Amino acid sequence: MDVYSDVKAFYAGYRGQKRVIGKSREGRAIFALRAGTHAPPCGIAVYAMHAREWITAYLALEHVRRGTASGGVWIVPLADPDGALLVQRGISSVAAPRRGFLLRVNGGNDFSLWKANAAAVDLNVNWDAKWGTGVQNVYHPAPESYVGEAPFSEPETRAVRDFTLEVSPAFALAYHTKGEVVYWRFHQPPLRARRDKRLARVLSRVTGYPLAEAKGSAGGYKDWCVQTLGIPAFTVEAGREMFAHPLGFSALPDILKKNLDALAALTREF
Repeated sequence: MDVYSDVKAFYAGYRGQKRVIGKSREGRAIFALRAGTHAPPCGIAVYAMHAREWITAYLALEHVRRGTASGGVWIVPLADPDGALLVQRGISSVAAPRRGFLLRVNGGNDFSLWKANAAAVDLNVNWDAKWGTGVQNVYHPAPESYVGEAPFSEPETRAVRDFTLEVSPAFALAYHTKGEVVYWRFHQPPLRARRDKRLARVLSRVTGYPLAEAKGSAGGYKDWCVQTLGIPAFTVEAGREMFAHPLGFSALPDILKKNLDALAALTREF
């Protein structure tokens, strides 16, 4: 089994509201499942947008099982299915015509540290939020940090964008690994910054992770939600810094212990 198969099987057996919100570059489904009730507020949480961070998909499934304290949350467990399988299964997981390109970009057949999708675009810098201005951005296909040819050049980011706009969430959350920190700031004006920091402190209190500002970062999902939708949005970097990428199942118990109640705690604030 692999993370995509596990998420697909969970989705098939889920009795609640669910959707396929789009397809990846390789044609794999991007799933969304609603936890909690149909009453407001409705939030959205996105996981495994970076390939090597596939372990967060298993946190997502536990968040679905856990439910919410109030309202509901749409959960997208695996935003980058192609990339995750590339990390887990290697070059055989992608279609033959794409393999030579990816091997050249990666500089070999060890994809364990790969962050991008099957087109070598880093999905978390492909959003239209000061796109292409991040200090670590690169402008050619790469295992990480390539911004793409344009904002939303990738089917994965377009799928999550369109679904987010359809949901019109009260808040957004993106789970990554690693570092145990909560990022919350992206050029909000003062009143919104106070609102968002208060909610970020809720996440910090529940997880035990400190708050931080990702200065010099741009083009991320959290950034786009803050800039375009004007909603509170957070990036949570789960997993201890002591663990090496890619974090595997040995890191999951600690991640679950610290993050299992995060979504429920956030919904109590609306």
